Amino acid sequence: MEVPVATYSSSLACASFDQFQVDLTSGELVRSGTRVPIQGQPFHVLRLLLEAEGRVVTREELRQALWPEDTFVDFELGVNTAVKKLRQALQDSAEHPKFIETLPKYGYRMAVPVRWVTSDNGKISPPSAVQPNGHTLHHANWLKIGAGFLLGSACIAILSLIYLRRAPRVEQTVLAPIPFTAFPGLEAAPTFSPDGTQIAFAWTGDPAAEVKGFDLYLKIVGSENVLRLTHHPSQFIYAAWSPDGTRIAFHRISGADTGLYVVPALGGPERKLRSTRVHNDTSATISWSSDGKWIAFSDVLPGSTQENLNLLSLETLKSDQLAHSANCLYLGLPAFSHTGSQLAYVCATNLQEEGIYTVAIPGGTPKLIATFSGWPSANAWTGDDRRLVFSADHGRGGELMELTLANGALRKLPLGEGFAWPAISRKGDKLAFTISSDNINIWRKDLRSPEKVGVKLVASTREQTNPNYSHDGKYIAFESNRGGPREIWISDAGGSNLIQISRFNNDMAGTPRWSPDDRKLVFDSWHTGNGEVYVVDITELIPRKLQTNISGMFQPAWSHNGKWIYFLAGSIAAPKVFRSPANGGTASMLSSEPAFSVRESFDGETLYFADGWTDAKLHKVSANQISPASLVRGMPLLKDAALWTVVPGGIYFVPAAAPRSIDYFDFSTQQVRRITEADRDFSPMNGGLSVSPDGSWILYSQIDDVKSDIMLVDHFR
Repeated sequence: MEVPVATYSSSLACASFDQFQVDLTSGELVRSGTRVPIQGQPFHVLRLLLEAEGRVVTREELRQALWPEDTFVDFELGVNTAVKKLRQALQDSAEHPKFIETLPKYGYRMAVPVRWVTSDNGKISPPSAVQPNGHTLHHANWLKIGAGFLLGSACIAILSLIYLRRAPRVEQTVLAPIPFTAFPGLEAAPTFSPDGTQIAFAWTGDPAAEVKGFDLYLKIVGSENVLRLTHHPSQFIYAAWSPDGTRIAFHRISGADTGLYVVPALGGPERKLRSTRVHNDTSATISWSSDGKWIAFSDVLPGSTQENLNLLSLETLKSDQLAHSANCLYLGLPAFSHTGSQLAYVCATNLQEEGIYTVAIPGGTPKLIATFSGWPSANAWTGDDRRLVFSADHGRGGELMELTLANGALRKLPLGEGFAWPAISRKGDKLAFTISSDNINIWRKDLRSPEKVGVKLVASTREQTNPNYSHDGKYIAFESNRGGPREIWISDAGGSNLIQISRFNNDMAGTPRWSPDDRKLVFDSWHTGNGEVYVVDITELIPRKLQTNISGMFQPAWSHNGKWIYFLAGSIAAPKVFRSPANGGTASMLSSEPAFSVRESFDGETLYFADGWTDAKLHKVSANQISPASLVRGMPLLKDAALWTVVPGGIYFVPAAAPRSIDYFDFSTQQVRRITEADRDFSPMNGGLSVSPDGSWILYSQIDDVKSDIMLVDHFR
């Protein structure tokens, strides 16, 4: 059952995509000046897809648009037939779609940019009124047909002119990402094969299989078939193709098995090239040079916490450290240009300021291209080697940025937030990236009955982390991006009556800690990459910057007597512990050893700190003067620098050996006992633990849900 083309009364009367022009008034479809026959229902589907402007049109929306409510027809078959006929008119393939992308069992969307042109007067006039003798109607119909023909011709002419004028331009104004993967579990870190037809990526597999970790998989663009290349679930995997496409190198993070490997692209036994000592996902990024001779990778030297870039020779399997600028405290995210003559990488000068450098290979001098703030992920060269695409996360989810190498200009790609791990095909016509979202909430466990199920105390659809009880136990301070940027919030002890304390908007605020009298909070905030410490009276809600002689301050904490504020400052690789008068003034360093989070003992005599971001040892030092630090004997490795807290008799912590457990270290006996288990993973880095003053409750941040898929933008450049 066919339906007539609906009258289109919008000023957007004509549309154009690829070589096609569409007149929504006359119902005409034209390809390169030649009219394409198309029936009413397929054209109606096309109109709905064009109007959606890249959004998904569901099958239910198509059903409602194509058939009245009282129509009895096989709707599923009817929708399939209409879409099939539309594909035939567009000469599009369902298996390898160029124009109409299918989301199985859900709907369809346009996969290419659409341009619009209005009619001359901004609207389409209604037909003349019918006269009793019928002549006016006949005349009006011919006028309508003529006007429609003229309007359609004008639309086609205008669109053709626009198309010809715009064809030489390489800039794309509309990016229309479509799902490349939509599997259960987590998919991340895509990388294109040299011919752009395949993507290798990391995937945790179907959660129903209870596999814990990432393996390497391969999927052809336009197909749903997946090939598993590795069988060693790991913390993370990042891959890079050989220039001839026959092999795939990958950097696996998996405890003692962490290192560089290579595997045939069609599957087969993997071969280890060398071991490495990295811990973080972004440190796994690697790149294979176009001449096939080098793999660039990050590694940490024995006895050091600083990551550096290295070039591994595929001929000798020996690696050399890459020369870099002296102010680089961390180097990573290597990416060879397509010509192989340049290597791009990221250099961190502090915890939130990064620089993108390029260096000629081999033996060139590093050149700073631009600086930016935010946590980055992989770099990707455009097809012409003139630009780089990377992500920067300011606490709201990563945004994809494009850097022009010639002038250092930065711009955001118009895609939104929540993106990471960009990859671009060698031709530059396809962009892939990971889209993810975390739901992290604050939970409470009863320490008197730790076997009981925890209670979700402070929750939203986004993230709430770093909880901290007030000294009277009546309030909880925490950080959250529930309102957009990451800000400081407080609630009552039951998780109700939320109040937003900070409003820095574009900055990231975190690590809230109560003053001894519970009247103030101290916290850090990052402004253009530089950490600053603020104090706010919760009755005034006006944050005031802590003025000291030290810059780049973060992770503050109050002394129990209220006289001092402790904080970390220095490089991301080796920050040091300082203290300043609570009202500001000259700050002094308390330990020369690197410190990653700091807590004061309840008697105010000792400071405890972790010696690394992950798998850290706990140290202690005098809180009153600079002195050598010593290990806390009997204390196991910490899973994360933030996942521990000091109480009068000992330390609650999450051990590296049991990352879903909370253990207790007793100061007097130096013994450790298991307290409780969490249902899911703790939030890392900014998770935090906090115990109520009476010792009855413990707060922690738990990752309740993580979603991660790979998106694909075709016709990127």
